[in-house]
Amino acid sequence: MPATTLDPNTALVLVDLQKGITGLPTVHPTAEVIERGARLAAAFRKRGLPVVLVRVVAGAPGRTEAQRGGGGGQFPADFADLVPELGQEDGDVVVTKHTWGAFHGTDLDLQLRRRGVTQVVLGGIATSIGVESTARGAYAHGYHVTLATDAMTDMDAEAHRNSVEKIFPRLGETDSTDAIIGLLG
Repeated sequence: MPATTLDPNTALVLVDLQKGITGLPTVHPTAEVIERGARLAAAFRKRGLPVVLVRVVAGAPGRTEAQRGGGGGQFPADFADLVPELGQEDGDVVVTKHTWGAFHGTDLDLQLRRRGVTQVVLGGIATSIGVESTARGAYAHGYHVTLATDAMTDMDAEAHRNSVEKIFPRLGETDSTDAIIGLLG
């Protein structure tokens, strides 16, 4: 369903648009996802609305069947550096997470509530992991959720499609970057 409205206190939350993630092979070109994320960020900043840039620095400690590739689980030094194309500004909120979702174990909810935020617009990488987990967290915390589906991608086409077509409509509204910027007025 196309997005119908944005609350006056809506925040943009961009998930894992960082050097260590944007270099992975994805379904949709990461350059396009980054460019759309940057346009959303510029539009939110222009209107004085919060921009939250989320980065991941580690994985949850539990055992999984999926193994981290090579390097004994060590990430390169610049892994968590946000991509410069986002034009990070001093007023942006940076959230560092250690799990898939940006709400668990972070101060994201507190940062949003302090700013009176009632709705979040989400984008980033990976659709079925960080973005979906953060959307689920936002929904569970009572925020209105809008997902910029052309400002996200995944490493797996089926997982991306499942999130966009099956999960996201149950958590909020979905639309394009241009349509969401249009709703900002």
